Amino acid sequence: MIERVVATPEARALVAKLRAEYGAIYFYQSHGCCEGSTPMCFAPGDMPLTANDRQLGQIDGVPFHASLSQGEYLNGVQITLDVAPGNGGTFSLEDGSGQHFVVKLRLWTDEESVALTQQAAPPPSVAPL
Repeated sequence: MIERVVATPEARALVAKLRAEYGAIYFYQSHGCCEGSTPMCFAPGDMPLTANDRQLGQIDGVPFHASLSQGEYLNGVQITLDVAPGNGGTFSLEDGSGQHFVVKLRLWTDEESVALTQQAAPPPSVAPL
């Protein structure tokens, strides 16, 4: 199975640290004015999901969401969650840790694109978080 969302070992370590501190968490790929296009990590209730959001994948069981329109844009790429040094200055849970989440995008190969058309799409989950 081809994963639409993957993570570097460094990102997975920070995800594990945040899960240990906050319990249930989730990611939302922001887009727009204030935060640019930044992966944001939230605890349930910090930013409720709506019918206009969809889950693109998960990182070690942590859901990774985006808006429907952003999700359509991201359909043509694999998302790699990574970390960079410094505070991101966002509302994301890792702010103040000395690291912040970033994403790297990679276009699908022709072979992957064909395989993805045959692979079931992730369900349009809108779990109330």
